[in-house]
Amino acid sequence: MASPRRIVVVGGGVAGYSAAAELRARGYDGALGLVDPSGLPYDRPPLSKGYLLGTKDAAGLRLAPEAWYTEHGVELHAARAAALRPAEGAVELDGGRLLAADAVVLATGALPRPLRVPGGDAALTLRTLGDAERLRAALAPGARIAVVGGGLIGAETASGAAVLGAEVTLIEPLDPPLVPAVGEALARRLHAQHAEHGVRVLTAVPERIETGSGGAAHRTYHLTLSDGTAVEADAVVVGIGVVPDTALAAAAGLAVDDGVLVDAAQRTSNPAVFAAGDATRLRRPDGTLARRAEHWEAAVRSGQAAAAGLLGQAPPEFGAPWFWSDRHGVHVESVGSLAGPGEVLVRRTDDGVPTAAFRLAEDGRLLGCAAVDGGLLIKAARRIIDRGTVVDPETLADPGDDLRRRAR
Repeated sequence: MASPRRIVVVGGGVAGYSAAAELRARGYDGALGLVDPSGLPYDRPPLSKGYLLGTKDAAGLRLAPEAWYTEHGVELHAARAAALRPAEGAVELDGGRLLAADAVVLATGALPRPLRVPGGDAALTLRTLGDAERLRAALAPGARIAVVGGGLIGAETASGAAVLGAEVTLIEPLDPPLVPAVGEALARRLHAQHAEHGVRVLTAVPERIETGSGGAAHRTYHLTLSDGTAVEADAVVVGIGVVPDTALAAAAGLAVDDGVLVDAAQRTSNPAVFAAGDATRLRRPDGTLARRAEHWEAAVRSGQAAAAGLLGQAPPEFGAPWFWSDRHGVHVESVGSLAGPGEVLVRRTDDGVPTAAFRLAEDGRLLGCAAVDGGLLIKAARRIIDRGTVVDPETLADPGDDLRRRAR
C-alpha cells in the first residue's frame, strides 16, 4: 500500500502515541487521527508506582502536552472504536460515526487477566487510570489489602500499598516468581523483600472469594486459598498478567492467535491495517509465532516500526529488549533474556547479596543481564549483547570489574 493520506491510530497507549509521533517525525503530512476513550494518551507504568503513591498526578502521566497534538496535526477523538472497516476505508466509532482511513494502526493493548474462581470478579485490577484511582481510594492506612500475583504489577502494588500503611497479604503460587525474567538469585532476593517490608507472603492460589455483608463503603472479602488458609481483606487486587485485546481485529477478519499476527513491519493480514503494542504477536518469515512482548519499550518500538512500515521505510534499529520495575525502594532492570536452553548463568554479589545476573551462550556471548540498582551496568550489558561480544564468566562475576570498559 503506497502513500496513505488518511491514517487513524486506534488506541492511546504508548504504542499508539509512538506510532503517531513517529509518523510525523518521518515526514508524514497527511491527515492523522488518534482514537481512545481517555482522550489524551497517558503512560501506564507510573500507575503502579508514582501515581499509586500520590507523587505523580494525572497530568504527569501524559505522554505529551495537549498542545503537542495541535502543533503536530494529530486529531484526538475521545471515543471508543466500534469496528474497523478497511474495505470501506473507515473506522467506525461508538454511535455510528465513521472516520475516513486509508490505513489504520491498531494499538488496542491488553486487558487484565481475570481471576477465574468463584467471586473473582469482585477483585480490583490495575491497568487504567480509572483502575488506579479506585485502588488508591482503597489504600487507607490500616486497610487490609490482598494482592493476588507476585509478578511485576503485583509486587509493585504490594510495595506501594505497604508504603501507604496498608496491611498487605501477597498471594503467589511460585516461590519465587520472576525467575525467567531476572534469574533465580535475584528473584529470591526481590521476593524476600516483601516480608522485610511487612508484607505477609503466602505461597498458594485463591480458590474462591466471598463478599461480606457490609455496605459498599465497608465491604469486606473472605479468600479461601488452595492450602486451606483464609484471608480477610477490605480490598482484593489481582495482577496475574494480561490477555491481548483482539476483539476489533477478530471482528474485522484479521489473523489472530493469542494476539494480532503481524510481520516485522507490524503489517497484519490486511494490508490496510498495521498493529502495534501488547495486542500483537510476531509471525516470523518461516511461519512460526514469537511470544508476545508486553513491556513498555516493546510497545514503543512496535509503534515506531508500524509507522515506518506504513510509509514503506526501514524501521529504526533496536537493541536487546529491556524492562524495569520498582518495588520496596529498589530499581530492577533486565536486558536481553535470562531464560533459554544451553545457557551459563553467573551472578555478582555484594557481601553475599546478589546484585546482578548474567546469561551466557555456550560460545561465551552475553545474552542477558538483570541487576538491582545497576542502571549503568545494564546499559553496558545492552551494548555488549547488541555487539555479540564474548565475555569471560569470571569477569562478569567480579563486582570490582567495570563492565562499561568492555562496552566501549
